[in-house]
Amino acid sequence: MLLIGESLNVISKKIGAAYKARDPKPIQEEALFQREKGMDYIDINLGPAKKDGHELMPWVVQTVQEVVDDIPLALDTSNIDAIAAALKVYKDTPQPPLINSIMVRPERYEPMVPLAVEHNADFIALMWGPEGLPRDENERAALCVELLYFANEAGIPNEKIWVDGIVTPVNIQQPQLMSLMAFMEMLPEISPGAKSTCGLSNISNGPPDNLRPILNQTYMVMLQKYGMHSVIADPLDDQLIAIAKGQRQDVVDLIYNTMDENAPDMGTLSKEMQDYVKTVDVILGRSLYSDSWLEL
Repeated sequence: MLLIGESLNVISKKIGAAYKARDPKPIQEEALFQREKGMDYIDINLGPAKKDGHELMPWVVQTVQEVVDDIPLALDTSNIDAIAAALKVYKDTPQPPLINSIMVRPERYEPMVPLAVEHNADFIALMWGPEGLPRDENERAALCVELLYFANEAGIPNEKIWVDGIVTPVNIQQPQLMSLMAFMEMLPEISPGAKSTCGLSNISNGPPDNLRPILNQTYMVMLQKYGMHSVIADPLDDQLIAIAKGQRQDVVDLIYNTMDENAPDMGTLSKEMQDYVKTVDVILGRSLYSDSWLEL
């Protein structure tokens, strides 16, 4: 599982302030930290960046690449001009840059796909359509076909496209989590060769902070079972990194078995492993979500 570090984000007080002040030190420290933690990509998230994104994004890219030039960057903003400006100054990395993201809306993909072609960039195809969040896996599939067909016609092969079916919070839109897994199962047939990714931390957006890691880790493994190629995730979560890098096969096996209703007797499991079983059941809707599900 590839990891895209999420913490060079404008919503972070520290990083947001550094962006605003054009202070390179916190940005470069964070980039170096993410490399040390084994991130495969570093996501630079400016949010909308409506006023100065066309100046800020290339500055941040150059700031990061002064100290980390061997890890590809994901360029994350809704400001198309900012993406275009950043791609012009981007130094080559072992893998191409990743545009994060292109929605399935003509006003977004018609100007952005040519940018990916011009700069040989990969891009994240975000399954957010004209009506917003798709209702189910079938709507996700229809959106996927529309965007990938347009990109293919422009000369971009599926292998350079990372499909994001959209993760939703477990405490608000639980059935959507099941829909995303069903969509992942369909993906190889509707877009052979395409990669996949997601904003993993969205699943735990809302629950208490102490519950976020177990939700993120568990859902990552569940998505991996259906072929998820990568996740945009928290580089501070050492357990998640260990699981993604193949160092906790016991956790992966337990989650897979629980999904298949072959979990061991709870009395034979440690507290750590019991928590994974309980979390799978919550995500699958076998038990109701509450902030105390691990205590039941």
